[in-house]
Amino acid sequence: MSDEDLKAEIERLRAENDKLKNKSGGRGLSLKVSEKGGLSLYGMGRFPVTLYKEQWRKIIEMAPEIEAFIQANDGALKAKE
Repeated sequence: MSDEDLKAEIERLRAENDKLKNKSGGRGLSLKVSEKGGLSLYGMGRFPVTLYKEQWRKIIEMAPEIEAFIQANDGALKAKE
């Protein structure tokens, strides 16, 4: 392969890699009932977050406290890009 061919192949692979990264990040969030009756949230990471409905309700009720905690600790918390 010539240098031109190699450069073109590298550019093609980079474009394909960027497209795949954007596709996996663009799926968004989805919900599913697990085999054991839990509520699974997909799209936050590699594995789903699965909790029972009472656990989800407790978290939802705490939403204002969670948001305040995030704001108060913004400098110490990391953001996943």
